Amino acid sequence: MRYRDLCGRALATMAVVFAPALVQAQGAGPLRIGFICPASGGSADFGTSARLGAELAVQEINEAGGFLGRTVQLVARDDQANPDKGRAMAEDLVLKEKVDFTIGFCNTGVALKSLDVFQDNKHLLLVPVSTGSAVTAKYPAAESFIFRLSPRDRLQAAALVADLVERRKLTKIAVFADRTGYGEGGYKDVVGFLGERGLQPVYSGRFDLGVKSLVAEVQAAKAAGAQALIGYSVGPELAVLAAARREAKFDGLLYGPWPMSFRTVWEHSGGGAEGAVMVQSIIPNLANERRSSFIARLKRHAGSQSIASLMAAAQTYDSVHLMLRALFQTRGAGGAASLKNALENLEKPYVGVITTYERPFSKADHDAFTMNMIWLGTWRGGEIRYQYAEDEKRAGFIRRKE
Repeated sequence: MRYRDLCGRALATMAVVFAPALVQAQGAGPLRIGFICPASGGSADFGTSARLGAELAVQEINEAGGFLGRTVQLVARDDQANPDKGRAMAEDLVLKEKVDFTIGFCNTGVALKSLDVFQDNKHLLLVPVSTGSAVTAKYPAAESFIFRLSPRDRLQAAALVADLVERRKLTKIAVFADRTGYGEGGYKDVVGFLGERGLQPVYSGRFDLGVKSLVAEVQAAKAAGAQALIGYSVGPELAVLAAARREAKFDGLLYGPWPMSFRTVWEHSGGGAEGAVMVQSIIPNLANERRSSFIARLKRHAGSQSIASLMAAAQTYDSVHLMLRALFQTRGAGGAASLKNALENLEKPYVGVITTYERPFSKADHDAFTMNMIWLGTWRGGEIRYQYAEDEKRAGFIRRKE
């Protein structure tokens, strides 16, 4: 049976189980999901990918009958990767549009500027893309209405440092990071994990978004004896770093968090991204039927639109479906307190694209990812592949939250 058919049957079954609420719900208007991510500007590559994932999920849900007879609508806003704009869009969705809940934020700095809008108004926010460690740390989980379905940076930084130092036995690491909230947080995480192993960066390169060249900085890292570079930034700037690696003839390794996998990094690096290693939550592999089916459906839905980040699309797709699972569990009572309780006490697993979400959250933990769910990917000939052959062999097995 096709995965899409399975989704439809699962939604139809939930509608029958919660039939008593259906009578009330049929008289209600559409279920409105707020969505905030960059549709323009330098971060539009992963913002557009996230939107495509959300749209595909909404389309599938509506084709299966919607939510308890209600059509599901995506109320999308463009934050332009600008913190002030993002906050204005958050206030618009929460206070003016009064959407039922919100899925959003790709950029950590934008998210941090807006979190209190959701928390102060007891409005549930599920973050599908932003990975800054601070996003789910600002409020104690027991009180927080902020949840996340992406691997936070502390996990990513830990995975990168562990692979370089423990597996590859390297000790001379240079760290590059932008000066945004995202870059600052990632830089601190990487330096902290190096410090735990008695190491300090042999060179630190900091830069602003929009930087055009980092050749001089990479040459300085090379002169300092760096065996590897870790870059913490978004796609366009990581492309600049990868291009600088090639121009400076740096033969060492290039590592980075998940934005290193953006299509723009490959396209704008002039070949410098070849062999670059990054953290991933999903890597295309025929051994996993659900992922293969999702990727095919996503490509059909996107048409001529570019899917710059499969991770952003898949995590957002799972976010929409997981929220619908929580809503069904509340039996139609869609208030933020009910949704919060349902997410923290999910009764039935949701079989998603990234993983099977059995108990993704609890009252003490609003992050769905643990270290065991992370893969390392690498650029090879313009495609993301598994860094290690043993991981590819195990790709058919679902990694669940510990």
